[in-house]
Amino acid sequence: MAYTIRRPAAADAPALAGLHVATWQQTYEHLLPEGFFTEEHRRKRQGMWEHILGQEREDFEVRLAEQDGEPLGFAFSGPSVPTAKSVPPRERQLFCLYVLQSGHGTGVGQDLFNGVLGEEAAMLWVEPGNPRAISFYRRNGFEFDGTEQTDPGTPRIVEARMLR
Repeated sequence: MAYTIRRPAAADAPALAGLHVATWQQTYEHLLPEGFFTEEHRRKRQGMWEHILGQEREDFEVRLAEQDGEPLGFAFSGPSVPTAKSVPPRERQLFCLYVLQSGHGTGVGQDLFNGVLGEEAAMLWVEPGNPRAISFYRRNGFEFDGTEQTDPGTPRIVEARMLR
């Protein structure tokens, strides 16, 4: 599979939002209430990406993978965000890494990961019922530290923290 990876520009926010929603549908739809993926949800994702891509911050790393000019996957890392219960155990956080199912097993996920994180010490949150993601992160040196959280916006999705 031929693909390219690049730093997205602000103009890529709509495409990233669509890709973000599509990958969440493929990954989490069974854990989310019916009707979760509304037009309002897509607009919020677009607003999020407009905000991220509109900032000139050297500490953010975002990569977009494309195949034949169509979005295939993306990754985003930056400074760790504290939770209400704890200070981050690492300075860097992988916020998201998603690839459409058609790109699974092609190496695009690893290339995106390398582009935003490389070998840095970092933390991430993963849904414990996602064995594919967990296996990927373990291959990249991450292990669970026993910390879990839920997001009020997605209460049926538990996130478990992994560190390396």
